[in-house]
Formats: sequence, C-alpha cells, structure tokens
Amino acid sequence: MRIDVVYAPNAVTPADLAGRTVVVVDVLRATTSIAVALANGAKAVLPAASTDEALRIAQNLERDAVVLAGERKSVRIEGFALGNSPAEFSPEAVSGKTIVMTTSNGTQALIAAQGAREIIAGAAVNFSTVAQRARAALEQHGDLVILCAGGDKQFALEDAFAAGRLTKVLLPEGGLRRVTVNDGAVAALELARHYGERWARALRASAHGRELVELGFRSDLEMCAAQDTHPVLPLYADRRITAHRASNEG
Repeated sequence: MRIDVVYAPNAVTPADLAGRTVVVVDVLRATTSIAVALANGAKAVLPAASTDEALRIAQNLERDAVVLAGERKSVRIEGFALGNSPAEFSPEAVSGKTIVMTTSNGTQALIAAQGAREIIAGAAVNFSTVAQRARAALEQHGDLVILCAGGDKQFALEDAFAAGRLTKVLLPEGGLRRVTVNDGAVAALELARHYGERWARALRASAHGRELVELGFRSDLEMCAAQDTHPVLPLYADRRITAHRASNEG
C-alpha cells in the first residue's frame, strides 16, 4: 500500500492522479465550507476555476435554485451571495440549493484532481468520515493521494497538518513497515506528531490562519478546527460535489 502527500496542485499532473483515489484538503476554508454546505442540505457544490466561469455556470441554472459563493484574497467576491466562511453556509442559506463556488486555492485543487478514480473533499469537520472512506480505498486499491490546496501554489501548514493527521490514522499496525509513503507524507507525519490532535493550534500557527484573524475571521478558525462536527462525505464527480454514504459502496 502507498500514501502520497502533495502540497500544491501544481505539483501534480492529471496522469499522476489517474485511476487513484484523491483526498483534497483546504482546511482554511473551502473544503470545510463544502462539507458544512452539504451537511446543511445543499444539493451540490459546483467548483469553478474563476469568477467568470462561476457566473457562466450559474446562468445555466434556475435562478432560485443557485447560490454564488467565493472569495479572492479571503474576501467575498463582490456581487456573490456568500463568501468562503463556513458559518455563512447555514441551512437557511443553502438548503435545497446548488452552490457554485470559486476560491483562490480549494476549488483549483479540486479541479486539478479531475480524472482521479475518486475525489473526496476532506477537512477537520468531516475528518472521521473521510478517514473511513480513505481507509476503504487504500485497502481496496492499494494507494491514496492526499492533495493539499496550499496557498498561492505554495506549501500551507494547515493543509499539511491535515494530511499528516489523515496519514497517521490510516497507517495500519506496523506503520511505515507496511505502507510506502513519499517524502511529503513523512514531513506531514512530523507535523502531526508536533501538533498532535490540536487542530486549533496548527491553524492559528499557519500564515493563512494569522491572515484570517487579521481580516476579522477569527471565528472561522474555531469552526474549521472543530473535528467531526459535520460528518458528511463529499465526493466530486462530473464537476459536482455531492454528499454520499460513508461506506466502501459509495
């Protein structure tokens, strides 16, 4: 069995991910917001690569059934109903709706993973549910990729920590003697060892976490650091992220 951790989507090609299961993590904040939206009754989340693409997608959907969400430089895009704060994706805002979302990093990573066997959106809020699905994929197919959204195509501590936490819980008895990992996974495991299960500490230590606090989004860090509050399994296929049962059957 093999686990690879990749720290930014520009570090892989479609061929690298073809036929593999990929967990995409953008803890601050896109995959957290996606999990919250689906747990609160959204029909689907449609990732878009740009603001213009999001607007084009929304124009092809019924106006009353679609919600535009997204950010640039962590701030809600002008004219969009929602930004990228998970608290905004309340049942009142998203239940029964299709969310068209574009973000600086998370949606880019999801789009980059297209062509994989299965794409899972993972975060702290749905951690155990994602780990269950990832473990089943690892046992069935023998390998797994954890793709970090990163920040501006660079390493992001919060996503690397999440990758390390997931890698750690997936390692069977015997650990690295039974599972092959790449250097990215080794480094992520060291972050997981350093921070333990303290999601909030890791998120506050990250550059993006500090930036969000400065912008007035301190409460977002608390929500993004809360493990298993929204136990939903978001799977991305055919340009749509929808909620699925957390089982090997899908």
